[in-house]
Amino acid sequence: MAIKYKRVLIKISGEALAGDVGFGVDGAAAEKVAVQIKEVREAGVEVAIVVGGGNFFRGRTAGNMDKPTADYMGMLATVMNGLAMQDALLSIGCEAKLMTAIEIRDMAEGYARRKAIDYLKEGKVVIFGCGTGSPFFTTDTASALRAAEIGADVLLLAKSIDAVYSDDPATNPDAERYTDLTYMDVINKKLQVMDLTAVTLCMDAGLKIYVFGFAEEGNLKKAIEGENIGTLIH
Repeated sequence: MAIKYKRVLIKISGEALAGDVGFGVDGAAAEKVAVQIKEVREAGVEVAIVVGGGNFFRGRTAGNMDKPTADYMGMLATVMNGLAMQDALLSIGCEAKLMTAIEIRDMAEGYARRKAIDYLKEGKVVIFGCGTGSPFFTTDTASALRAAEIGADVLLLAKSIDAVYSDDPATNPDAERYTDLTYMDVINKKLQVMDLTAVTLCMDAGLKIYVFGFAEEGNLKKAIEGENIGTLIH
């Protein structure tokens, strides 16, 4: 395996763990994700993960609920997914550590940047939960922040769609598929890749973003090898 990226942060949607069930965590779906991660870890790639919480709860769909309260509930959803991801990795012999931005001592370690980097160097997969630890920030922003903090070579956005498009290809067959974009292209074209805060953070940090489809088995390995299977944003 020819590695293009030595240290990566993978942003995975909570729905990727739900499988066909559509809600919560499906054990088979979580194991499928874990197997792909173990494959690249064993090839020498240092892997960190942020998992969304949409398979349990989305703060933006909480109606009239107090916004900070809804966001904190969403953070707890990412912890449930982080625990599931950690368990799936450990069950197939891949060492993993869950670290959370809000202290939950009996379930995970509190996030500490230098400790996270030490774990990565030791060959452990590091899972970041609770987003940034503050309301009003998405897991997209948390992914960009943690990737910049640990010095990741790239932020990998594992999506249900295979690349970035000018429009939704499911409803617009003429939507243009992009293979290469600048940060300003994403901002000016208002492309639905990540939220604006996350894109701006990546731009300021000079952190590359690679968007690819995660559903097809082996795509994570291909993305880390530098195969042209998605969209590079730089």
